[in-house]
Amino acid sequence: MATLHYLALSSPLFSNSLHNSCSISVPSLIVHRSAHSSFNGQSLHLSCLRLPILTRNPYTRVPVNMMVQPKIQFIQGTDEQTIPDVRLTRSRDGTNGMAIFRFDQPSVFDSSGDVGDITGLYMIDEEGVLQSVDVNAKFVNGKPSGIEAKYIMRTPREWDRFMRFMERYSNANGLQFIKK
Repeated sequence: MATLHYLALSSPLFSNSLHNSCSISVPSLIVHRSAHSSFNGQSLHLSCLRLPILTRNPYTRVPVNMMVQPKIQFIQGTDEQTIPDVRLTRSRDGTNGMAIFRFDQPSVFDSSGDVGDITGLYMIDEEGVLQSVDVNAKFVNGKPSGIEAKYIMRTPREWDRFMRFMERYSNANGLQFIKK
């Protein structure tokens, strides 16, 4: 059996429940040397730090939630800076619905020649990506002036997912809901 010593940085999380032990046993199958490694196998001894009971089991997996700023893109990798006007419709029975996004003078028109073509509407947040290819550009006197995009929700689950995205997006961009 090999012994693994680990080092923890001081944190308010660890300040209340500290213990004396700072080493744990790890099966020898996990600790191994690579033939191509520059590590020469010498032991490194560190002074013992106090760690809480919560970190003593090396096999405990803790999910990490990554917070992603909600954003809208027309070209993947290029965030749209213009805040849209969004209109929602929903069927009477609540099984489906549609969101219509209207962007006046979107920033994608400034960069689309450099970055690429508009490929769809991508709504990105911490849960993933919602997308639609129903995107139409509006032109005035031969120049692009706006974009209208539709996102169709065919199930209550899709509606709920879209509403979670819109709540995050509206909180991040100062939008408010007005019922008509």
